[in-house]
Amino acid sequence: MTGTDSELERLIDRRVTVIHRLDLIAKGAQITYDDGTPVDMASEQARLESEITRLDRKILALQPPAGQA
Repeated sequence: MTGTDSELERLIDRRVTVIHRLDLIAKGAQITYDDGTPVDMASEQARLESEITRLDRKILALQPPAGQA
């Protein structure tokens, strides 16, 4: 396994985690900071959606061109 392969796997794993968190938000999950202050879930959802877009670009860049896998 090359460094690129392990980086690709790490990014894919991170993407799965972020999608899971978005699913929890869609189901009404609420999170708070350590001091008990509630997190603005709309902002958190937007941040996670942006993270998915960023991860998709990085994953695409690391994957071999079509037909060369």
